[in-house]
Amino acid sequence: QVQLVESGGDLVQPGGSLRLSCVASGSWNRIMSMGWYRQASGTQRDMVAVIASGGGTAYADSVKGRFTISRDYAKNTVYLQMNSLKPEDTAVYYCQIRVRTNQRTDMDYWGKGTLVTVSS
Repeated sequence: QVQLVESGGDLVQPGGSLRLSCVASGSWNRIMSMGWYRQASGTQRDMVAVIASGGGTAYADSVKGRFTISRDYAKNTVYLQMNSLKPEDTAVYYCQIRVRTNQRTDMDYWGKGTLVTVSS
């Protein structure tokens, strides 16, 4: 079993910055990827940014150049640095991890989410 705990969500003014953190704990053979997704009210959950085990990253077009995903391998933690925030970035942000289990299967786990509100 894997647990994810997110933190860092807050109310911020347009143009401001926030950093989200997500700590993973539990048992796995290998972390395949970690990422951030978001879900605004009344919409589906969408990918924001993902970082693979080798360090490769992918971003949603809407956040490219403003958001940066990074990972601390020793701490099993993934971060999302969000700059130049816009009202349309308002959403619940979820951390996701894909792990390879000791049984050699890949499984996805999700955190409970942290709310980011961008408003003046």
